[in-house]
Amino acid sequence: MMTRARILLVDDHELFREGVAKVINSQPDMEVVGQADDGLEALTMAHELHPDLVLMDINMPLSDGLEATELIHSSLPDTRIIMLTAYEEEEKLFDAIKAGAQGYVLKSSSSTGLVRGIRGALEGEASVPRKLAFQLLAEFSKLSKKPENPINDDTVPIITHREREVLNIMATGASNQEIAEALSISLQTVKSHVSNILTKLQAKSRHQAAEFGIKQGFIQRKL
Repeated sequence: MMTRARILLVDDHELFREGVAKVINSQPDMEVVGQADDGLEALTMAHELHPDLVLMDINMPLSDGLEATELIHSSLPDTRIIMLTAYEEEEKLFDAIKAGAQGYVLKSSSSTGLVRGIRGALEGEASVPRKLAFQLLAEFSKLSKKPENPINDDTVPIITHREREVLNIMATGASNQEIAEALSISLQTVKSHVSNILTKLQAKSRHQAAEFGIKQGFIQRKL
């Protein structure tokens, strides 16, 4: 019997999810094992179900697709992630790739195009609309032509906008629970962000991370 790839479907529109689920479940080699309507629920279900692939809407309430993608990719690196979007947004494509996604599938795609994109991602291929693929290659070409800086202690790590928000509140001495309440995100999400911040800044403590954040301009307030 053929093993079916396990798909987690994430979108805040139930009617759209039902239609996509019907297309996926009609395939002999894949099935929808779970559905979520926001990024936070997606993160929880991903850890419970360990899907082979997450089909993630990019714009959702509470916790959006980019944030959820970054958290799922960091904790479940073997799970493939494809972003679902209604628009060909170049900037968000780059953000999605940086967050760990393997590409985009437009909501306007045909059912054949959707299935082809999922199968390609499961096989390790990038799933990117042709127009955006050219834009992505052009951007990487520009980056490759920039002079490389030697890695040293002064190299500034890349932290996300949300991580900067967490770092700013963390610098005041706030607890994880207080950060969660201030940003209206879950405690688990805060813990993941704090862990990522400490790792990226190579800090041994929250205080050390805050000091580095002030030095690099991530934080404007004084400790």
